Amino acid sequence: MAKIIAIVAIEREKIGGGAPIFIEPDEKAMQQTAFLLEKILDASAHDLKNGTIVIVNHH
Repeated sequence: MAKIIAIVAIEREKIGGGAPIFIEPDEKAMQQTAFLLEKILDASAHDLKNGTIVIVNHH
């Protein structure tokens, strides 16, 4: 089963939950942070196309 281990977003108001949340000022910064987290955490980044990327562990 997959588990959300982090969320990277542009707008804090649209995000909630128990995973760590990283807020970035724009799309480019959001993608860079998600890419780094994906590598560091050995996980997968999934862009929801609404200003939010979830980092998921599929192990």
